[in-house]
Amino acid sequence: MLEVNNLTKKYKKVAAVDQISFTVPSGKVGILLGPNGAGKSTTIKSIAGLLRYEGEIKINGLPSKTVDAKKVFAYVPEIPAMFGALTVMEHIEYVRRAYHSHITDKEVEKLLIRFEMLDKKDKLGDELSKGMMQKVSIICALCIKPEVILFDEPMVGLDPAAIKELKKVIFEMKDKGVTILLSTHMLEMVQELWDILYIM
Repeated sequence: MLEVNNLTKKYKKVAAVDQISFTVPSGKVGILLGPNGAGKSTTIKSIAGLLRYEGEIKINGLPSKTVDAKKVFAYVPEIPAMFGALTVMEHIEYVRRAYHSHITDKEVEKLLIRFEMLDKKDKLGDELSKGMMQKVSIICALCIKPEVILFDEPMVGLDPAAIKELKKVIFEMKDKGVTILLSTHMLEMVQELWDILYIM
């Protein structure tokens, strides 16, 4: 479960997000919908702990800034970032070790196949397109088997096949009780996914 209460984030004196509150229960998909500049990314970055903010955020009942909360959630940013000198597999291994993930090599291979990245597993970060980096970011997030997952504009940069596969993955996570929060400015891309819609 994800709980956000009176979240406020100001840049100097301008409020990018002003006292917003919402809850996404376990096994549900919450959508943050709004145009660019509405505060969607700021909200997700605040939940992920990347920004200082006012208010209260809880992940499965725990304050989001605690180590125990951080262990159970994953974050897929709008703009993926990769180490240029590491391969796709090295990125995945880095995340597996950092989170002490119990995902098996076979499960990792299946994810690579699903997102058409198996033949690119030895490519360096510098050799990947934005869409490929987005796929790696998604795979890395799934590798920790999160209880809560945050997607910031995840479909931007993905090809139609990858979008279709991501939607399948989201439905599968829902069935497993994972809490999902996804931001977008394109309702038509997620209209079959959402349980709860927050218009920003």
